[in-house]
Amino acid sequence: MRLFWHELRGEILLYVRSRELAFFTFLLPMIFFVLLGSTYGDDTVDGVRGSDFLLAGMIGYGAISIAFAGLAIVLVIRRESGILKRLRATPLPAGAYVAAVLGAFLLAFAVEVICLILLGRVFFGIGVPDRLGSLILALLLGALAFCGLGIGVTALIKSAEGASAVVNAIYLPAAFLAGAFFSPHHFPSVLRAIADVLPLTYFL
Repeated sequence: MRLFWHELRGEILLYVRSRELAFFTFLLPMIFFVLLGSTYGDDTVDGVRGSDFLLAGMIGYGAISIAFAGLAIVLVIRRESGILKRLRATPLPAGAYVAAVLGAFLLAFAVEVICLILLGRVFFGIGVPDRLGSLILALLLGALAFCGLGIGVTALIKSAEGASAVVNAIYLPAAFLAGAFFSPHHFPSVLRAIADVLPLTYFL
């Protein structure tokens, strides 16, 4: 346990000091939430405000961004640079190392969820969830599932250079198709907005 806590502190410092990782996996969902919420947060569809729908979607997007994408990229880079092999020669047990890495990413996700709920409360007047126990359990199970997928996908990635491309090709379409950024009722308007910027008008 002493080695685990020591490694956990180190993993948290590594996560915080990695500016690119912290921005794209931690801050980007919050930026999307504020920007998109300012665009259609007051719209109401079937009695549900757009900002309420978006908050749930950004929490899910944060889970796949941190627990799947961020974890997979970090593990591939460490594997290809020989860090994992050198760790095997230290007294740190493999189980303690894996638990510390997962703990650091899950902690980052927990902080992000709190920040998203606070942003929703401050900017869009979204209330605090009623059943916090159920919410915490659902988010924990979801994040652990994404962690398992993140560890599993590292076997498919053969180089550190291709890690970001492979991971983005998986989780960005998944988040888009799952409706993390908008409800299905906003889908046609989003496509029209894309068509105004890109040459997709005739295709649409």
